[in-house]
Parts: sequence; C-alpha cells; structure tokens
Amino acid sequence: EFLADQVLQNKGIDPVEHADEYEAAWPETLAAIEQQVADEHNEVVELGGLYVLGSERHESRRIDNQLRGRSGRQGDPGESRFYLSLGDDLMRLFKSDIIDWVLQTLKVPDDMPIENNRVSKSVQQAQEQVEAMNFEMRKNVLKYDDVMNRQRHAIYGDRRRVLEGADVEEQLRGTVNTVVEQYVRGLTEGFIEDWDFDALWTQLGTLYPVSLDVTDYEDRADLTVEDLVADFQADAQQAYDARTEALGEETMREFERQVLLTVLDRKWREHLYEMDYLREGIGLRAMAQRDPLVEYQREGGDMFNAMMEAFMEEVVGYLFNLQVQVEPAAPQVGLVAGADGKALTAGDLIASGPDDDVPDLGTESVEQHRLPMAEEPELIKRPALKAKGLQPKAPRPMAYSAPGESGEEKKTGAATATADPYAGVGRNAPCPCGSGKKYKMCHGRAS
Repeated sequence: EFLADQVLQNKGIDPVEHADEYEAAWPETLAAIEQQVADEHNEVVELGGLYVLGSERHESRRIDNQLRGRSGRQGDPGESRFYLSLGDDLMRLFKSDIIDWVLQTLKVPDDMPIENNRVSKSVQQAQEQVEAMNFEMRKNVLKYDDVMNRQRHAIYGDRRRVLEGADVEEQLRGTVNTVVEQYVRGLTEGFIEDWDFDALWTQLGTLYPVSLDVTDYEDRADLTVEDLVADFQADAQQAYDARTEALGEETMREFERQVLLTVLDRKWREHLYEMDYLREGIGLRAMAQRDPLVEYQREGGDMFNAMMEAFMEEVVGYLFNLQVQVEPAAPQVGLVAGADGKALTAGDLIASGPDDDVPDLGTESVEQHRLPMAEEPELIKRPALKAKGLQPKAPRPMAYSAPGESGEEKKTGAATATADPYAGVGRNAPCPCGSGKKYKMCHGRAS
C-alpha cells in the first residue's frame, strides 16, 4: 500500500486535492504493485534468499543473532556466514597468539579457510566471557552511582520541603545550636588554661552578634565546655529572636527559605564537581591494594559531611549578617463611591452613561468621593523587601472612565496612561514596532 501511494503521488494524484481520481486509480495501482512484489519474491527465492556476510564476530552474541535474523525470515530461504581473523579484537582477548603459533607450526596456508565446530564453540565461549565482564562492569558502575543517589535523596528531600512551603524555623534554630557548639568545642580543646577566649569571641562574632562579655568567663575556675556551649546557644537564640522581631514574622520566614535554597543549590553544585573529580582518579587506589569502590564510598561520605557542615555554617552566617533593606510599599488607590455612598467598581463606572446618577469623576470629584478607611489594608502595612524574591506584589491601580459635566468621557487611574500598542497582539502576528519579525521573537520575547 505504501508503494502504491507513492506511485500515485509521483504521478501528481494527491489523495486530498484529487480524491475522486485517487480512489479510481487505487485498485489498479495496488494490484500492479502486489504483482511486482510477488515477482520479486519469487526471484529472491530462486536465488537462495538473503545472504548475510559478516566480516567479524561481535563481542555480544545478541548483535550477531540480530544480524543473522535478517535472513530466512517468515520461512524464506537465507544463509549467513561470518569470517574471523586472529587480529580481531575478540580473538586477541583470548590468546589468539597460541592459535597462530599452532597454525604456523602446522604450516597451514594463509588462504586456507579453517572451518570447525570447535572454533565456533570457542568463539561463543569467548563472547560469553566478554558479556560476563561487561555485566560486572555495569554492576560496578551501579554501585558507584548508588553513593551519589543516597546523597541526592538527602539533598532533594530537604529542598523539596522548602519549596513546598514547610516551616523551617525549628530546623534553622537547631542548625544555629549545632554550628555554635562546633565553634566552641573546636576552640576549647585541652585544659582551660590553654583556651583562647579572645579568639573564641572573635570567631563567634563573625557568625552572629555576641552579647556575652568575655571578662565574665576568663576568671572562672569552674568553667566547663558544656557551660560555654549552653551560654552561647542561649545567646544565639536571643539574637535570632531579635532578628525575627526586626524583620517581622512573615518576612523572616520567607528570608529563611530564600537563604536555605540559595546556599543549598550552590553548595550542591560544588559538591557534584568534587565528586566527579574524585570518581576520575579513584581507580588508582587499586595500585595501593585498596578497593576503589570502598575508598570512593568512604571519601564520598566524608566530602558530603564536610559539605553539609560548610552549608550549615554559611546559612547561619547569612541569617544573622545579611542586610535586608525594607521600604514601604506603593500606596493603594482609594475606592470611588457613588451618589448613594456605595462603592463603585470599574465595570459600573465604564457602563454608566451621561444620564446616569454618577458624579463627575474629575480630580476634585475623586478626592471628595473617596471612601474613608478604618485602617490601612494588610498589604500596605507589610514592608516590601529589596532582597531577591522577598518583595510582595503591589496592588495594581484601578482603571476606569466615566463622562464629565460636559458629556465628554474622562479617564482616571491607570486608564490615563498611554495605550499599550502591544496589548492583544498575537504571538505569531507581526510586531507593531515595524521590525518585520513575529511578536514572540521581538517585543513579546520577554512575556
């Protein structure tokens, strides 16, 4: 049927434009094509069918069988034959030099073909060994990938919870305590006489605003590491409360999520590059009689733990030290009231005519008919942040129009702005700027 369709279309008979002519010529053309195919089939059968000639054997039996399967399909005759050389990759892997030595010893001519079932069986066994080697290699690669897969699940689980809007305050407070404890224990090793209090206060001062006085601790003979950890953790939590109060509850929660996502994404990308670098050279550990897989698992785990510690430390530093500049949101346009004191919508104002009981909406009229507000809306009270992703959307001003005293239509609000020449333009329509390009490839690219 495909060949018949091609013949008709080559004659210029299109099945859509010349449907009647196509239907009339279809039976005759199809019968001619079927007769041609039958004649060619008989000719192929007389010649012995398809003959598959292979220049070498593949290391996978599946590939050889697929090639053999091209001949003798559906009961048709066919034959396949493969020619091998001692220089083939498959033969070189399995001591072909011994076979070459035997052939030279027996003085077998180079042009004499060697056909024997033992040779075919030996080649098949060689293929099985190569397949087993490839299987072990793939299984080994899977073990390496499993190391990254476990780390990926841990990172993506935390990231998904943040993206879904989960409250991360408790998690971050625990992170603050963990980082503070690591700082204190790292700088208070050994006896109390060896502790460097100035360095401890300096290091913690770079992490969060410390309010504890170093002189209160230098002369305490009964001071322990646990006391320092508890005092600094309590001080850090007070600083966290002060930070929340300064920014506002809602702003602080959004700020926490933004910091977590930003630092986590950057640290994870850096970790992926480091793991790739480790994977490239881990095979050299075998020269030291060490299992590369075990070494990769151990060092990969150590690198992941180090990355998480650096991630937590950087998050805490950003939470306390990153400056967030706030500014008041744009003022909201007041509502307009009609003669009966009820608020009018934009649709009501546009639909009103000159004879309706709608007051003139000039500038003075709008100010006189502004509805009093008991208190500012919540959106106006909330500060707008300049930090990326933290600025709330300002309310869009109402656009409306209505007739004035002279009967002419006056526009107020956003309607007074110049009409947008790109409003309502289709994506595939020519751009109104006159460039000759489509709108989606010109001024519509940003949208």
